[in-house]
Amino acid sequence: MKILIVDDHTVVRDGVKRLVETLDVTEIGEAETPAEALDAFRRLKPDVTILDINLKNGSGLEVLRRLKADTPSAKIVVFSMYSDIAYAASARREGALGYVAKSAPSDELLTAVEKALKNERFTDSETEALMEAQASPGGLDQLTRRELQILQMLGEGKSLGDIASGLGIAYKTAANTATRLKEKLGMERTADLVRFALETRGGRMLQARLAEERD
Repeated sequence: MKILIVDDHTVVRDGVKRLVETLDVTEIGEAETPAEALDAFRRLKPDVTILDINLKNGSGLEVLRRLKADTPSAKIVVFSMYSDIAYAASARREGALGYVAKSAPSDELLTAVEKALKNERFTDSETEALMEAQASPGGLDQLTRRELQILQMLGEGKSLGDIASGLGIAYKTAANTATRLKEKLGMERTADLVRFALETRGGRMLQARLAEERD
């Protein structure tokens, strides 16, 4: 089995490497940027790729999209510092077989790799519990038009005050909507909402959902 580890922190790659070496691994590749990841994938042709979301000079979700577009059969496990259900849903939507938060027990990453080899899905227990706790854990699909608008504006760098003024609503209404967004998407901070808005294909998914709501 050949494994590619994509993460922009050397200490994380070293830890993952020692972990996966307990499996029947014949070769391990490493990359820390999107460009390096794509080159290493083409060169190594790994059986499983372990991919972080936050990479140096780019987004792991964009790498995931590129890899699946070039090689639809690619088996990818996203290994992320975020246990947010929105990221897990996005990764799954883009074709990842596994999603494991870095806060999860190490054996869950091994389970995700083994499941991916069999073309089976796996989500770590912490993230899975968050998803099950949500009535509709479908990422953008569960948001109202107003919530989508505010999420998009947060991604554009607007403050809650700017959003309230732009939409002609009270500041408290904008703040309460942001709170509901965090609850629905399993996030803790407004900064997490901004990050998610930027990660969803540069906001294109948000724009598409808003267009659907208008229709």
